[in-house]
Amino acid sequence: MLSRRISTTFSPFAIKQHWSSSSVVCAKGATRNRKSLARSNASNIVFVDGVRTPFLRSETDYVDMMPHDLARMAFIGLLKQTGVPKEEIEYVVYGNVLHETKTSNVAREAILGAGLTDRIPAHTVTMACISSNQAITTVAALLAAGVYDVGVAGGVEFLSDRVIKLSPQLRKIILGFNKAKTLSARLSLLTKLRPSSFLPQMQNRGEFSTGESMGESGDRLAAAFKVSRREQDEFALRSHRLAKEAEEKGFLSDVVPVNVPGTAKYVTKDNGIRVSTMEQVARLKPAFVTPHGTITAANSSYMVMRLDVTTRRRSNRFVQRPTELLLA
Repeated sequence: MLSRRISTTFSPFAIKQHWSSSSVVCAKGATRNRKSLARSNASNIVFVDGVRTPFLRSETDYVDMMPHDLARMAFIGLLKQTGVPKEEIEYVVYGNVLHETKTSNVAREAILGAGLTDRIPAHTVTMACISSNQAITTVAALLAAGVYDVGVAGGVEFLSDRVIKLSPQLRKIILGFNKAKTLSARLSLLTKLRPSSFLPQMQNRGEFSTGESMGESGDRLAAAFKVSRREQDEFALRSHRLAKEAEEKGFLSDVVPVNVPGTAKYVTKDNGIRVSTMEQVARLKPAFVTPHGTITAANSSYMVMRLDVTTRRRSNRFVQRPTELLLA
């Protein structure tokens, strides 16, 4: 993957290399230094660098923040790490699935919060769990087409403050009050209230047309390809073990510390890494499809927050050590 995915928010990418919150910087026109399939009459598109914010479980240290907060912090971290002047960024795209209604175009709010000019166009895309990847390919296509030379792509998810709606019946009555001209008309609306009218509606993580969550779809996929519960548990144990090892050895150098607003606390590490044993994870029950499902709380990803961003550049001075080349 060209980007790494997050808790609950993506961090910006600096195309060097982003789902914690991560960022990447891309460059257009870099000198080719290894075998490539790029056309001779086109410039390579290069991922120059990447950063991310720590992956956190939902409803932990990021609980009082908003998605654009994490995106902004990752974006600023990306600019500091790469040295790319913010004035040279020409386009920004973010991926996001569960929208915060106040900041539905989170890409726009993130760059404004990071101090970029309001003249830079920015939009947000949604395509389930590959939203940030779609953001990256969108920016890459714009560079390949010659529209821009420098772009940023990323993504963010924030599940600590999901939208909770009023029931449809109560919404209709409230909106009806705005049109009711007389007291009798308003009283008539009130007679339609029922106890069930006050039950809130949680934002559904399932896909609209099928009603399935990613966990349910994953269980079906595992069954179709005959991936056993044990194989999934072993893979999950290995992932957590390697993540812990990478953290202890300082390999997670792309992590941007997050200062929790209103406090002196800085979040510097992921809080979802859980090194366990096969005996412990084997005791857990299926989380989505019961009683015969194979996906559990131990072998599936935890709810996190993250942000991804990518940028591209035409100047070779920003891409001395490109780590990825894309066809352009």
